[in-house]
Amino acid sequence: MLFLIRCQLCLALCLSIPTVWAAEPTPARQSELHNLLKNDCGACHGLTLQGGMGPALLPDSLAGKPDELLVSTILEGRKGTAMPPWQAFMNRQEAVWLVDILRKHR
Repeated sequence: MLFLIRCQLCLALCLSIPTVWAAEPTPARQSELHNLLKNDCGACHGLTLQGGMGPALLPDSLAGKPDELLVSTILEGRKGTAMPPWQAFMNRQEAVWLVDILRKHR
């Protein structure tokens, strides 16, 4: 039993490392991601991210939602909704960076 608990803790730590140690995208890639956020995400979430066909993506509306849920939603989409998966266009580190940007949006 103790072995199983240790394995679970080790797995949890290993899964959290990419998020904690994720490299920030290059300035050129940040610009591309900002454009994607404004144009592609903005098409459904509103050009000012205050909501539209999709929900608002402002700090207040994201409060209380875990980062991992938001990253998974970006990368995998949401079945049964208009939210498509974006993993073909960005990696996990970039999705983590976008979540951080959304949480700081003013």
